[in-house]
Amino acid sequence: MLNLHALAQGRTKADLSGSLLGFDYGLARIGVAIGQTISDTATPLCVLKNRDGQVNWDDISALITEWQPVGLVVGLPLRLNGEEQPFTQNARKFAQRLGGRYNLPVFLIEEQLSSIEAEQRLRAQSAGKKASTRHDSLLDAHAAQILLTNWLETA
Repeated sequence: MLNLHALAQGRTKADLSGSLLGFDYGLARIGVAIGQTISDTATPLCVLKNRDGQVNWDDISALITEWQPVGLVVGLPLRLNGEEQPFTQNARKFAQRLGGRYNLPVFLIEEQLSSIEAEQRLRAQSAGKKASTRHDSLLDAHAAQILLTNWLETA
């Protein structure tokens, strides 16, 4: 797990008590999950659509206002060998902007294969059922749930 202390303002999970929002950042969509430090559990919340490749900060602000998180967790896409890939810097920039806008600690966690795991879970849940667009639209939120749960369990 990666923890950028500059983003997290020197805090760790032990310093936090309450809700956390987890983000699976992408250029087209951002999956969001809500989690609790007390139970170390997370639930898929929603998928936000970016506008013309730009983050919809109004939607994120609405989530921050509604859920009042004590911290934010952002998935950091890395190669399987742990090295950064070109998109890694986009996720880092998103995390830095989150911290700057909302003055909340932001933690980074490696998100290798979270979308693949989310896809497998959704397929298993809908085995034998007709495929739906809802399944596809929830994929990013489930990926956010997986990375947030991983952070809660390992931080």
